[in-house]
Amino acid sequence: MPRILDAVLLRQWTAASTAALERHRAEIDRINVFPVPDGDTGTNLLLTMRAAGDGLRRGLRELGGRSGTANGSGAVGPAEGSAVTAAAALARGALMGARGNSGVILSQVLRGISEALAEACATNGAEPDGSVLRAALERADRLASAAVAQPLEGTVLSVLRAAARAAAQCASDRLDEVAVVAADAAGIALRYTTAQLPALARAEVVDAGGFGLVVILDALVEVLTGRIPVARPTESGAGPAAGGRPVRGRDALTADRESGSAEFDYEVMYLLDGSDTARIDRLRAELLTIGDSVAVVGDGAPDGAGLWNVHVHCTDIGAALEAGIGAGRPHRITVMRFADQVGDGIYGTDGIDAAGEVAGGGRFVRRRAVVMLVAGPQTAELARDAGADVLEHPADRPPADDELAAALAGTRARHVVLLPNDPDLTPVAERAASAARRDGQEVVVVPTASVLQGLSALAVHDPGRRSGDDVVAMAEAAAGTRTGGLLVAESEALTWVGRCSPGDVLGLSDGEVVLIAPDLAVGALWLAHRMLTPGGELVTALLGADADDELGERLADDLRRTHPEVDVLVYRGGQTDYPLVLGVE
Repeated sequence: MPRILDAVLLRQWTAASTAALERHRAEIDRINVFPVPDGDTGTNLLLTMRAAGDGLRRGLRELGGRSGTANGSGAVGPAEGSAVTAAAALARGALMGARGNSGVILSQVLRGISEALAEACATNGAEPDGSVLRAALERADRLASAAVAQPLEGTVLSVLRAAARAAAQCASDRLDEVAVVAADAAGIALRYTTAQLPALARAEVVDAGGFGLVVILDALVEVLTGRIPVARPTESGAGPAAGGRPVRGRDALTADRESGSAEFDYEVMYLLDGSDTARIDRLRAELLTIGDSVAVVGDGAPDGAGLWNVHVHCTDIGAALEAGIGAGRPHRITVMRFADQVGDGIYGTDGIDAAGEVAGGGRFVRRRAVVMLVAGPQTAELARDAGADVLEHPADRPPADDELAAALAGTRARHVVLLPNDPDLTPVAERAASAARRDGQEVVVVPTASVLQGLSALAVHDPGRRSGDDVVAMAEAAAGTRTGGLLVAESEALTWVGRCSPGDVLGLSDGEVVLIAPDLAVGALWLAHRMLTPGGELVTALLGADADDELGERLADDLRRTHPEVDVLVYRGGQTDYPLVLGVE
């Protein structure tokens, strides 16, 4: 029976695309010469797809066992409801985690799939087959072209347009046949990009972003048909396997940036909310007066309720941010300096080795980074806002070794501090750190036992300090944070402090049950008092996914009355295992 575009397929395609981008990351980075030869397109695509996958997993967890309604009037049924939810979560994850111009474009491809799928299911309730993929690629083509302020031929936009046009001309509605036609057309268009852009012709390569899109479309074909993707040449003539010339790539252009952002020093990106279409149009126009490579994309929500991702290459960082402030509320701001990535940057680029990496350490574009492993989505936001690179994972599924390895490599930092935030994850972190060190990256694991210890360590992180001193300061801050949490007993059991019954609230500190309380509010206060017995200046509380805001408010009020010398901070953590987590510093 022909496959359909359902939640299962979306999950398989996302996994296959991520794996394919992992395999081709170095190759795509190597041929990245436009708009600047900064060698990060493969990395950006991989990180964006990982963010999309994280969003998909969150969406499917939230969906749980829920289903839509099927009343015969075109309402979304169970299978379609799952697919629509999954596609929306996939697209939003990509939008929020988009890296670089290539990631922004990828987010719009996934948004096109989400919107086409939702529209098809809402209008006729038919099975989402090849006609939906056809509509999705056409919509993605329009969204991506509209997102880029100055679109050019010879980029990923050309490859996407070729895929969309081929799909539109396909006579079949079978999903696998439409996917094959689109992927093959994208592969052909990729070959032509070299002749369309002078920068690609000089380096004798195809467009890096276009190659990444072909990899993703090939992954869909592989999932649908089992067909192993054909080798796609990365240079203008025959590929290396056919006896072609070696790819020159970025080393041919590090001293010659005639195209793209030759006159600008920084890549600036941020998320923006609280805006509307009119202000976004003005923002796009204003950014064009500040820099180039302007791309502003949204999630399609109604005016005033949507989220936007803003990208620009510029020299005046302040002006780019002020433009964003005038249009809404910028947050999750990232700035990359091109000089750190090409030419005689911080680590330089001494050429490209046989493995596709930049010799002499040029693959590192940042001096320092902190990677945190986090199980709660809202805690992940706290960590990101504090400056960490976050690897989010479900509470019941620790990150795999390859996921952690990709997160470390994705920082593109020479020195990384890794915070596992769970004693059980420390061995995984140590294995990943050891592998990264063999590849030339300096990774130190600070064995934090909880996310609050990780946040304490992150709070004292100082990129300007000597790396060894910084690690010591972070380790001391983590060790100086006592942590505890509340659990609700599911069955009768014997604990260190007596027998508990189902529904009792258990207070844990340092992994041991230290109290039994009748409810969460009482348990929170008792546990905080117990943890403050040795002293403390700051109490931080993280509310779980199902905890009421009132729980945190009551705890803060009680502690301000009984311990006026202590500062109290309450955040929503979003964790699913503990209704409340406490930290005392």
